[in-house]
Amino acid sequence: MKSQHQVVLSIGSNEGNRLTNIQSCIDLIHQEVGTVIQVSRLYETPAWGFESDAFYNCALTLHTSFSAQKILSQVLKIEKHLGRIRTSEQGYQSRIIDIDLIIFDNEIIQSDKLQVPHPLMQNRKFVLLPVQDLNLDWKHPVFQKTISELLAITPDESVCTVVQDLKNPLQEIPLEKFNYISFEGNIGAGKTTLAHKIAEDFNAKTVLERFADNPFLPKFYKDQNRYAFPLEMSFLADRYQQLSDDLAQFDLFKDFIVADYHIFKSLIFAKITLAEDEYRLHRNLFDIIYKEMQKPDLYVYLYQNTGRLLENIKRRGRPYEQNISAEYLEKINNGYLEYIKSQADLNVLIIDVSDRDFVKKHEDYLFILNEIQKKIR
Repeated sequence: MKSQHQVVLSIGSNEGNRLTNIQSCIDLIHQEVGTVIQVSRLYETPAWGFESDAFYNCALTLHTSFSAQKILSQVLKIEKHLGRIRTSEQGYQSRIIDIDLIIFDNEIIQSDKLQVPHPLMQNRKFVLLPVQDLNLDWKHPVFQKTISELLAITPDESVCTVVQDLKNPLQEIPLEKFNYISFEGNIGAGKTTLAHKIAEDFNAKTVLERFADNPFLPKFYKDQNRYAFPLEMSFLADRYQQLSDDLAQFDLFKDFIVADYHIFKSLIFAKITLAEDEYRLHRNLFDIIYKEMQKPDLYVYLYQNTGRLLENIKRRGRPYEQNISAEYLEKINNGYLEYIKSQADLNVLIIDVSDRDFVKKHEDYLFILNEIQKKIR
């Protein structure tokens, strides 16, 4: 499930300190537009279409939830911030920074302000060579050719020279040093959304809970007393089976794995929903299973206040969740926090996301990544 757009931007500079301009631009894009996944090498290329000093050029791959129009608006702001002054003069000009939107997924966009793929990309080696460095699985939707094929037939005979490698902001957040991260949170905290996003950005394997497959869940929300025990036993069995099967597919020493749950969530919910004798039986079975389970290298609990949780639950619109009470959510949260305190052998990070929206606000997503980074030893 792809939840983000894959975007390619081309960056150029031929005024001032070109390297500083380029690197500052990459960092600002990463902060304000989306996650910079890959950065090409830096190329020096002659001015194209006019007489001027040589340009430094590069390209980058970006993951973002923004529309193409929103990306255009944001990069124009970044150009202005870095000192570019656009004039009404016709023709090509020297510039402190230039950002072009080259690719937006596999879409073709034709509007007054935006044309994607960039209409001249096939005629410009200073675009094609850096984009080739990104190793995209992409074909031009009009010409039906890969970047390498476009390079082979481009009429541009310019000499473009590799200058050096460039710093990728994501390399400074090496989450993959944790081979296995588990994200947890209350109902509606956004753990699955975050797990998807991090998996896409860091090319991780995912272990995602199949909550919708449980036939007892809708029944439980209608009659909790009757269906609590079969629901919790069913969840425990399913989670154990799924985690065992999914983790067995991966190399826990080489692969980077992101999960949106951990097995002990079964115990949290069971303690809230089951009668005392039922809970005792459930706990006995859980303790046997838990000893066998692979523990995550990092367990992240996303704390969100009850009001926000209720808003999120209402917004996502699952019918069987609409009658969940604030009291029930608070019991779940307290259960998590109490159990986390008792787990001396679990590497735990609690992040308060009550006032953050890591889907709509990229800075909130980067905040979470930075909080996780602090746990890397």
